Amino acid sequence: MHLSIITCLPRLLESPFNDSILKRAQQKNLVTVDIIDLRDYATDKHQSVDDYAFGGGAGMVLMIEPIDRCITDLKSKRQYDEVIYMSPDGELFSQPLANELSLKKNLILLCGHYKGVDERVREHLVTREISIGNYVLSGGELAAAVVADAVIRLLPGVLNDETSALSDSFQDGLVAPPVYTRPADYKGWKVPAILLSGDHAKIEEWKHEQALERTRKRRPGLIVD
Repeated sequence: MHLSIITCLPRLLESPFNDSILKRAQQKNLVTVDIIDLRDYATDKHQSVDDYAFGGGAGMVLMIEPIDRCITDLKSKRQYDEVIYMSPDGELFSQPLANELSLKKNLILLCGHYKGVDERVREHLVTREISIGNYVLSGGELAAAVVADAVIRLLPGVLNDETSALSDSFQDGLVAPPVYTRPADYKGWKVPAILLSGDHAKIEEWKHEQALERTRKRRPGLIVD
């Protein structure tokens, strides 16, 4: 997979891709992540990428010209499956959507900032808009990092245990069941006996029951009667 992230503040994205699973995925050549500085596509000496909004109002708006120049340049180098704008009012990000995006080969993530982007960017240059929740961040960089993490960890070979992602919360429409590790008895707080029984069929049954119960309590909207 090739992932291009367009931002006017590239340093905000340095850390997420330089540690842990995302770093190893790049080292294994399973994904290439390019963090593109939007200011490189500005046309004035000040590298301006934002301006005041027509009609007034507080806050600056990212201009269409540098964004268009940037996306056009990226598309001249490879064919992208999606150009995704990280937006508070976009499609709500979910595990099924992460699964879908993990099957793509080339993605662009466009990070908004300030009061967002010129509406013509949304009308003509992007193919999809995604939100990570019903709240507003200072910019789309953290949202892009969330989407990238959720997608990249699903790529074959990224996780040491190929089956690990399959047991994550939401993969089967349920949240994950509780998990335990050693010691089996700590301060009198004991691991459920079924997990120590060695009966794998009963353990899987218990896990499913726990996942159902936890989902009903914590994410009842996921339960379809």
